[in-house]
Amino acid sequence: MREILVDGPDGPDGVAGLGAALRVALDGGEAVLPLAAADPRLADLRARLAPAEPAEPDTAVVVATSGSTGDAKGVLLSAGALRASAGATHARLGGPGRWLLALPAQHVAGIQVLVRSLLAGYEPVVVPAGAQPFAQRFAEAAQSLGAPRYTSLVPTQLARMLAADEHADAVGALRTFDAVLVGGAAAPENLVEQAKQAGVRVVTTYGMSETCGGCVYDGVPLDGVRVRVVAGVVELGGPVLANGYRLDPDATANAFTGGWFRTTDLGTLRDGVLEVHGRADFVINTGGVKVAPAAVEAVLTAQPGVAQACVVDLPSAEWGQIVAVAVVADGAPAPDDLAGAVRSTLGPSAVPKLLRFFDTLPLRGPGKVDRTAVRELLRPCAAQATPTCRP
Repeated sequence: MREILVDGPDGPDGVAGLGAALRVALDGGEAVLPLAAADPRLADLRARLAPAEPAEPDTAVVVATSGSTGDAKGVLLSAGALRASAGATHARLGGPGRWLLALPAQHVAGIQVLVRSLLAGYEPVVVPAGAQPFAQRFAEAAQSLGAPRYTSLVPTQLARMLAADEHADAVGALRTFDAVLVGGAAAPENLVEQAKQAGVRVVTTYGMSETCGGCVYDGVPLDGVRVRVVAGVVELGGPVLANGYRLDPDATANAFTGGWFRTTDLGTLRDGVLEVHGRADFVINTGGVKVAPAAVEAVLTAQPGVAQACVVDLPSAEWGQIVAVAVVADGAPAPDDLAGAVRSTLGPSAVPKLLRFFDTLPLRGPGKVDRTAVRELLRPCAAQATPTCRP
């Protein structure tokens, strides 16, 4: 298995090196393990994923998951699954096109941009690293892209470009894309609506490394992808499924059964459209009432001025656990207004007992908020008497 160190085009091997290795792997050659040279977990990932040991049979790429709620795993993706995913994406979007890589290349969404480009017969264009704002670099990179053109973003990137008044050309660039895939984390409804009103062709995606990235677009499964909800939990099937986890047969057996992958997400399926409601393995028990953090986050991000919200649990002698939230907002939304919105929608138990405003939230993986880090940021505030703790 060949390890490729990628940190964007300036990495030791870079995107070009990864693209060349992927081309070989897709044709049945040596498997690829993309890693970020700057990842603080690099030594641990190498020990856990053992790049010196041969890859499991029928493996083209091993993707290290972000591990935002636990230990990272190595997801085993076959060439067949990667090809099936890329083909289904192009079929849904209207045909192969030219892709702009704006995500870390070592994550599954970035890998898929490269795979789609390779299978379409085009060299991907990469948003370069640099000191300039991302919106500016994106707009400049898009100028060299032909048509049809596609890109993939996380919600944070999209929000920053839509808010970049000093770089209005970024929104103009976004409008030129035939599709802008948005995934990696749940996209707030108000952000999607804002983008559509700005003339951006947004396609929301749902999926994970275990499904070669997004496999449900705007709630509708891609061709060949199967979706079912068992006891409230989303399960996915079809040719895009991974073969399992690197050197971890027990985890593989627990997650992959009978041609289905059991996610950790709650959801409902109505008339063939999937709605995802947050993680099944993360609820807050406060005073004996269970609160779904994703539901609270959805209410908060729907409020004017709120760009991001991350809800976590903190220990409490009185309540067992309390609902705590870190918020990124434009201006200064009144905490009472935010609490009132949660109360009227979800009831009093879901109202955050601790709320703090931040300029940004810590991330792990593309667009995924690091809940463990947020919990540690909020923990010192728990002893304060006031419910709103500002930095």
